[in-house]
Amino acid sequence: MTATAPSAARGESFTGWQPWLDGLLDAVCVIDAASLRVIAANGAAAALYAREHEALIGRPVADLSATPEDAAFWDGVRAGDASPLHSETWAAQADGKLVPVDRRASRITLPDGSGAWLLVLRDLSDERAAEGELEKLVAELRATLESTADGLLVTDLHGAIRGCNQLFAELWSLPPELLTERDDAAVHAWMHAQVADEHAYNAQLDAIEREPLRRACDLLVLRNGRVLERVALPQYGRGQPIGHVYSFRDITERLANAARQQLATQVFESSLDAIFVTDGELRLVEVNAGCERLMGRSRADLLGLGVAELVYHPSDEGWFERVSQRLRSHGVWEGELWHRRPDGSTLPGHVSLVKVAAPSEPIAAPALPAERCVGFFRDLSDTVAAHQRIQELAFSDALTGLPNRVLLAERVEFALAMAKRDASNFALLFLDLDRFKHINDSLGHLFGDRVLVDVAERLKGCVRQVDTVARLGGDEFVMLVHHADAQGAEATARRVLDALARPFELEGMAFSITSSIGIALYPHDGLTLNDLIKNADAAMYRVKERGRAGYRFYQRQMNVDLLARMKLDHAMRIALEQGHFVLHYQPQIDLHSSAVVGAEALIRWHDPEQGNVPPSEFIPVAEETGFIVALGDWVLAQAVERAAAWHAAGHAITVAVNVSALQFQQADFVSRVAQALDSAGLPAAHLELELTESILLKDADEALQRLVALDRLGVRLAIDDFGTGYSSLSYLKRIPIRKLKIDRSFVKGLPGDESDAAIATAVIELARALRLRVIAEGVETPRQREFLREAGCDEFQGFLVSAAVPPDEFLRLLTRPRGGVRVAA
Repeated sequence: MTATAPSAARGESFTGWQPWLDGLLDAVCVIDAASLRVIAANGAAAALYAREHEALIGRPVADLSATPEDAAFWDGVRAGDASPLHSETWAAQADGKLVPVDRRASRITLPDGSGAWLLVLRDLSDERAAEGELEKLVAELRATLESTADGLLVTDLHGAIRGCNQLFAELWSLPPELLTERDDAAVHAWMHAQVADEHAYNAQLDAIEREPLRRACDLLVLRNGRVLERVALPQYGRGQPIGHVYSFRDITERLANAARQQLATQVFESSLDAIFVTDGELRLVEVNAGCERLMGRSRADLLGLGVAELVYHPSDEGWFERVSQRLRSHGVWEGELWHRRPDGSTLPGHVSLVKVAAPSEPIAAPALPAERCVGFFRDLSDTVAAHQRIQELAFSDALTGLPNRVLLAERVEFALAMAKRDASNFALLFLDLDRFKHINDSLGHLFGDRVLVDVAERLKGCVRQVDTVARLGGDEFVMLVHHADAQGAEATARRVLDALARPFELEGMAFSITSSIGIALYPHDGLTLNDLIKNADAAMYRVKERGRAGYRFYQRQMNVDLLARMKLDHAMRIALEQGHFVLHYQPQIDLHSSAVVGAEALIRWHDPEQGNVPPSEFIPVAEETGFIVALGDWVLAQAVERAAAWHAAGHAITVAVNVSALQFQQADFVSRVAQALDSAGLPAAHLELELTESILLKDADEALQRLVALDRLGVRLAIDDFGTGYSSLSYLKRIPIRKLKIDRSFVKGLPGDESDAAIATAVIELARALRLRVIAEGVETPRQREFLREAGCDEFQGFLVSAAVPPDEFLRLLTRPRGGVRVAA
């Protein structure tokens, strides 16, 4: 907007005055009286209105008005009103923001005789902020005064009341009229009348008045039976005493509790059961003498221990979490747990935990935590011993202590129910000692019984704690192996044969024992206990018929499984020779630039007879038969050659290749990688090897040396499926890896699944702390991608961008505009 010619001319006349205007701290504008336009302004005015100085000159003053009062004033000026104005108003900035100001408008006469208005504005923002902060502080101080647990009375040095809170009035039962009248003498008289011992009360007040700096604490007994604790402290102002602050606390109930607490302490210390007190984290903060005696530890050793360190459940690893949850929801828990003494002995007990709140003002010292639990441990050694003896007589074999037929039937029925519910399987092994009758006939039944006891111990060492070894009678044993397929059952049978193959020695006599084992698998070989035992027994007799000292599956299932594995293994070897395997490549995308930064090489198999065979079917068989080594070498060579071709064409991306644990364990693996890189002419930095955590399961030191050699070669190393297998943070910080890959099982539920979100975030934070990059696989939705990006993940791959595609199609992805794949919004 431009100014009129006269107003512009008057503005030019202020050129010499501009330095003077700019030197003023307040915002100043000169308004032409005729046109009501700005003809001069200083820098403070431009800053206040948040406009350029040139933008103010010539602007109608109406454009700067922010309130109806401003508009009315300038309308009056236009009508001839020359009255000055001084008031608080608002200044409107260029962006519409309003600033509080002190405004003065005065009529002035310019040197050329023309009239103008001098508008002076002072920014009140800081003053308003200070006033608001002061009001806030006063309100907070009053709220603090009223929220304290003590009654407060503030007086000057002469006893004049300067303030008190509501609790003070309640403790002294002050009538409302005394508070409203503000009669200090009446308030003091009321307080004197309420005290049982007025003489002592007055003596303390006199001492405080004589000594302004005196600090005092005493007890006041009121006529209504209340006992108040009074604390008197001097109040200072500018370093000098200006009054006193009295705090009063009702300790009537606390004193009444003292006697009860003393009685409870006597009961606590004299109880024959173990009693302990914990804090909110279930760590011991107090124990009685019975606890020291039963636990076999001193009080100093017990304090600080967690409940989970004091007691345990022999078969339930998650017991503590359930106990904690029960305490949080119901405030009480009881059940049977065990304690392990320092000498290794164990003590069964009935444990009760009760969550209690500490009194607001505890009497005893040291003070206990506000949130705590009281625990009771009663020795059940005699009860458990009697119960175990009954169980042994009813469900155990009297000779070996193994489960008998009755207990075996119960456990198999339970296994059947669990397998039906979870759609899982288990194995039943029927074992018969070969020619055991010869031992009984030649050395006697007592000697044979000792052999059976030794055999039972060896059999127990061949299975897990969750499995069952039972004795049916004579020299027949049955082994129940949970969650076992044909391979698991076969491995168990081999362990049994190896264990029994070790020489036996009794009374200086060494001898050998062999066994015949029949194996039945649920559900393929039977759906009931009788069917499974019958079929396993039939398979065992086939072993007997073929020379003993071996194992055999129930025939139908064994033939089917072995034949299928043999066919698949043979087909894989032929497929590799005839070129039926191919590599597809799935792009890996940078989460920040959306550009393709790498590709994972994934093997595919199209069999002329079977069609497309999923990797999930043939990879496990290749691992089992060892063919994975040859297959992995072929994948490595093919992927490196393809990466080298892309690199020569100007696409410097990294190709990731999966390496199996068996392939990695080959002694010449590092040299094979170096040879593949050298043959293809690919820089080592463009090859990434994805390794699973299982590489550290066998000979971790040798694996570490191999990883260091690969790192020196320049190859990038990544941990695939991180968190799904063997995770050792101590090795993770030592091995020279560059990247962690979040398994698709943790990505699938993002962002809605709290567990997946927590695990993915934890992996990303761990990688960031170790200065590693993170890539997530299996990303299928934009919400998953956005969650990972916000969490700090670096790269991702998945169907959201592209599935694994043949090399030519992948090359087309690389040559799209921006050098990358367009990521769906």
